[in-house]
Amino acid sequence: MMKRIILSLLVVLVFLFFGSCVLKQNKTQSKFTSQIQYETVRPSGQENVLQLAVDPIPTVRIGFIGVGNRGSAAVRRYTFMEGVEIVALCDLVESRVKKSQEDLKNKGISPAAEYVGEEAWKQVCEREDIDLIYICTDWGTHTPMAVYAMEKGKHVAIEVPGATSVDECWQLVNTAEKTRRHCMILENCCYDFFELNTLNMAQQGVFGEIVHGEGAYIHDLRTQLKSNGWRIKYYEDYTGNPYPTHGFGPICQAMNIHRGDKMNYLVSVSSDQFGITNYLKDTFGENSKEVQKTYKLGDMNTTIIKTQKGKTIMVQHDVTSPRPYSRLHTLSGTKGFAQKYPDSKIALEPNPHEFLSEEEFNKWLKQYEHPFIKEIGEYAKEVGGHGGMDFIMDYRLIYCLRNGLPLDIDVYDTAEWSCLFELTEISASSGGVPVRIPDFTRGDWNKLSGLKFAGI
Repeated sequence: MMKRIILSLLVVLVFLFFGSCVLKQNKTQSKFTSQIQYETVRPSGQENVLQLAVDPIPTVRIGFIGVGNRGSAAVRRYTFMEGVEIVALCDLVESRVKKSQEDLKNKGISPAAEYVGEEAWKQVCEREDIDLIYICTDWGTHTPMAVYAMEKGKHVAIEVPGATSVDECWQLVNTAEKTRRHCMILENCCYDFFELNTLNMAQQGVFGEIVHGEGAYIHDLRTQLKSNGWRIKYYEDYTGNPYPTHGFGPICQAMNIHRGDKMNYLVSVSSDQFGITNYLKDTFGENSKEVQKTYKLGDMNTTIIKTQKGKTIMVQHDVTSPRPYSRLHTLSGTKGFAQKYPDSKIALEPNPHEFLSEEEFNKWLKQYEHPFIKEIGEYAKEVGGHGGMDFIMDYRLIYCLRNGLPLDIDVYDTAEWSCLFELTEISASSGGVPVRIPDFTRGDWNKLSGLKFAGI
């Protein structure tokens, strides 16, 4: 009898312990998720911008904001583009503007107006002779600049991520809907050659129904710790996936997110931080001031997403480990499988246990070569930019604007791919609890049947 009483007490104590843990976890989750906007009613006067098309712009006049590393490369690419005029160059640092101006001069292109300073970007957005604002600045300024530009009647193209919070994602969506302006995240990896070809295969049913996808940003960036640039502050104050879109965007396209399916919720878990401290010790010494700083960013973050139609997506982020570059790019369907890293491979029925031979692999890719690659692929390689994908991205943006066509990537893509910035942090910081993902289309996610590219 006494043993039963003791056993019952133990069970009650265990239940109370774990119950308090769950309650504490739920309170922590509620504290964060209560701040997330799950808007279901579209404000009066707004309509969705699915398949948004505007009047053709024969010559697209562009203002570049941010001409550092990414921005200067973009300016250079646009010197090879037909149907554009580079109107303005803007940066915090005058020497960067001068460098891009020199690139224009070397190509025999008329000089652009120069803007330098903290608030100079607003002057660029306010010009009447600009159609497109191309933003390549630090992450925290992307949304404010994009919103202001759209309010001034400009289309916007934003470097990744497009936003750093769910609130900012809604700002982009609401402003795009209100102003009827394009808002495209500059996700170049959607235009890489293997991604485009396997997307074409997926759209034509080669892999059957895509049930699971995997994307990642695994890139050893530890040397950035030596410079103490703006990106490092996110290593100090944040854990989750701050840079999801390179691997995530192409997977969302292949799985028709907001074009027949939608993301419902995610679960995100981060490892503790090891790599940054070890690297700093090896680089600066055990007792250096650099080692004394606290870094919150876990070495590896893994996020699992469940969709409305029962599909799953895995997204990973690791920039502090000594390992080869990878974006994974995995598509798993009912009839086949494709994965880009570490080597591009495809497996198909009736022999899915083995990858295709090199000869068969090349044959399939040739048969399903994407129209973008057929049209502009070789020239894109000559121009350069991550093997050509950057130029294909720019080419498509300008082609659609010049012809009054819907863009390949819309504001809902921009919001969906970028919202992981905040949502993964909430989940990872709360013990990996499920966190609901907003439907930025407000119920219109099933109005389109699959991703379709205009003009092909």
